Amino acid sequence: MTNSPESQVRADDRAHVFHSWSAQAKINPMPVASAEGPRIYDYEGKGYLDFGSQLVSANLGHNHPELVEAIRRQAGRVTNLNPAFASDVRGELARRIVESAQGEFSHVFFTNGGADAVEHAIRMARLHTGKNKILAAYRSYHGATGSAIMATGEGRRLGNPTTDGDVYHFWGPFLYRSAFHADSEEQECARALEHLEQTILFEGPGQIAAIILESMVGSSGVIAPPAGYLQGVRDLCDRYGILYIADEVMVGFGRTGRLFAYEHGGENLAPDLVTFAKGVNSGYVPLGGVLITPAIVETFAQTPYPGGLTYSGHPLACAPGLAALDVYEREGIFARVAELGESVIGSRLREIASKHPSVGEVRGRGFFWAIEFVRDSATKEPLAELGGFAQYCKENGVWPMVSANRTHIAPPLNIPEEDLRQGLDVIDAAIDRVDALL
Repeated sequence: MTNSPESQVRADDRAHVFHSWSAQAKINPMPVASAEGPRIYDYEGKGYLDFGSQLVSANLGHNHPELVEAIRRQAGRVTNLNPAFASDVRGELARRIVESAQGEFSHVFFTNGGADAVEHAIRMARLHTGKNKILAAYRSYHGATGSAIMATGEGRRLGNPTTDGDVYHFWGPFLYRSAFHADSEEQECARALEHLEQTILFEGPGQIAAIILESMVGSSGVIAPPAGYLQGVRDLCDRYGILYIADEVMVGFGRTGRLFAYEHGGENLAPDLVTFAKGVNSGYVPLGGVLITPAIVETFAQTPYPGGLTYSGHPLACAPGLAALDVYEREGIFARVAELGESVIGSRLREIASKHPSVGEVRGRGFFWAIEFVRDSATKEPLAELGGFAQYCKENGVWPMVSANRTHIAPPLNIPEEDLRQGLDVIDAAIDRVDALL
């Protein structure tokens, strides 16, 4: 008797695939047979609303016909190109991102994903400034490679060998669990900036190349900075001769209702370097990049940049990037995210918080939110486990994104409103299982 397709997938996976961030003997990944729009499907044909957009990358959902056609068309022209050649799709994608981004950017260095975008942004900052120290925040994630994992400010850094000893951490603003004993967003912002300035002074401004900061904290908690914080970071960088790297890998390309989330910091706010990936082409083919200002580009006008990638600006990745930009613009995706993110997601999550005692806080922006579960609302003690929450969601057609004592809400940006509301209904009902733990 031959194995069924599903059982063969399971067997091959468990016997031969080494999974990220996992104790290999303790996992049993669900085989996915297909995906369409906002749903993924198992081998029995059951669909699940993808409420995490995979790893917050499938911004335009699955199997979008325009992105698939762009890949098919490009595959019939040029499938692999040494990055030393000029490529029409790479050049056009770079130009359109530069033209759309807020700030004075001129060039894009394309990478294979977000982690290596962070690696190259850090390298560029160090070479441009001649300084070596990098400041990064606690409660941050920047990738799993050398400098990126050292810049990461949460538990996934722990246990890794020290691959970059010149990265130092500071506390960013997070009023719900304030490191500064603040009692308002304004106070949290002011104290966080004061703390950052003191960190700069103690580490030595003359030794600090850059501050790298997620424009909105992603997998470490979904935390939007308070008003004025990002501009305050920009001001400190200018005051002390430090570059500002905005990490937009998770929140770029519309996730918060703007092209890049740093734009919420003010219409004149502009970083020196911007890292991106994921939503640039909805994750259909691995692609990332670094947006670069002319001053930094000039550093390498006569002196070669000591870095490169075989697949930098790969044609099969850039083609759906162009198609994604077309869809974002034509369908008004970013404005839709801003509107529905408040009128549907935000309003419903606040309603959920008001009736469920296990919900300590809901927070977010656009199509990126978190529900934080606590054992006690007064002490804010995190719940160590969430009971049958995830199982209930899956049984009722929603694949949730669970992280520690939180569930993150990050559906595709083009999810039909009816599906969005249905998914939130399931999340609401599933929290009854968490309440039962109290």
